[in-house]
Amino acid sequence: MKACVLHAINDLRCETVPDPEPRGGEIVVQVKACGVCGSDIPRIFSKGTYKFPTIPGHEFAGVVTAAGPGADASLVGKAVTVFPLIPCRKCPACETGAFAQCQDYDYLGSRSDGAFAQLVRAPQWNVIPLPDGVSFEQAATTEPAAVALHAVRLAAVEPGDVVLVVGAGPVGLMAAMWARISGAREILLVDIDPQKLEFANTVGFEKTFNPARDGGLAEWISDIAQPGADVTIDAAGAAPAVETALAAARVFGRVVLLGNPAGEMKISQEAWWAILRKELCLRGSWNSTRTQLRGDEWNTALHFMATGKFDPTPLITHRVNLEKLPEALNMMHEKTAFYNKVMTINPR
Repeated sequence: MKACVLHAINDLRCETVPDPEPRGGEIVVQVKACGVCGSDIPRIFSKGTYKFPTIPGHEFAGVVTAAGPGADASLVGKAVTVFPLIPCRKCPACETGAFAQCQDYDYLGSRSDGAFAQLVRAPQWNVIPLPDGVSFEQAATTEPAAVALHAVRLAAVEPGDVVLVVGAGPVGLMAAMWARISGAREILLVDIDPQKLEFANTVGFEKTFNPARDGGLAEWISDIAQPGADVTIDAAGAAPAVETALAAARVFGRVVLLGNPAGEMKISQEAWWAILRKELCLRGSWNSTRTQLRGDEWNTALHFMATGKFDPTPLITHRVNLEKLPEALNMMHEKTAFYNKVMTINPR
């Protein structure tokens, strides 16, 4: 099969490699679509994976082509997406269904071979059949959609809330979409990239603000919602974004930290005072849930896609094949063009 293989940091090659063979309890999926996660960029260009060579990619959907010993052969031919985190299912966190907090997990695309390829192998437990009407492109966004939904659920967004999202990338926009579905009265987006805010306007979010360009954030918010946002979500993972989220929150507001940090995180004394004096409720948000008693954000996201209430496909700005993927990744790394969600499409 063809695959984009990371041989070392900043050494990604599109080449021919052996097809994966399913082991006990595993299936093989023919990848139809795979999204590029923001975490893939540092993983490929600066941090590396846990071993080399590795095939990156963990946001994907496709068709089951093979089932190993002990796996359900009736899955062959089914359209599926795959939960990329492979939990040990033995540690205390796993015993409660908190698989994102597993102490000894595997992960497709970073610890094991992922889906920047024509075929990928995964445990059957991780496979989720697609509801009727969900396209492969939609299903390939289930992972970031579930991550965004998890943050909105932790924020306890209620009908009538004013929700401010800092960071208008794919996950930030999906969080805004879930906030709208949850009944938010106003959804405000903040970013320092004017192109991202222009793109947010095109997908239905008109109330946007650029603190680097527009100045007084507090005045802008007060014109919309006095005395501030009920919920603020940091989807950027930068210290200034966290400061913005804390400053924008109203007294007794809820703040959810969702963005992966790009570097060292420090906040000012003023921001610390905001936490104390406004008695803010801060929550960290990590990954998503994959068990029914904890909400199963994966099947929830797929359900809303199937009913037409949540459609992430307008966020896809680039569709490329595997041969063009290294070029697209370089574009993302060097920021030579605007992009939101980049996705590989495999016609095979």
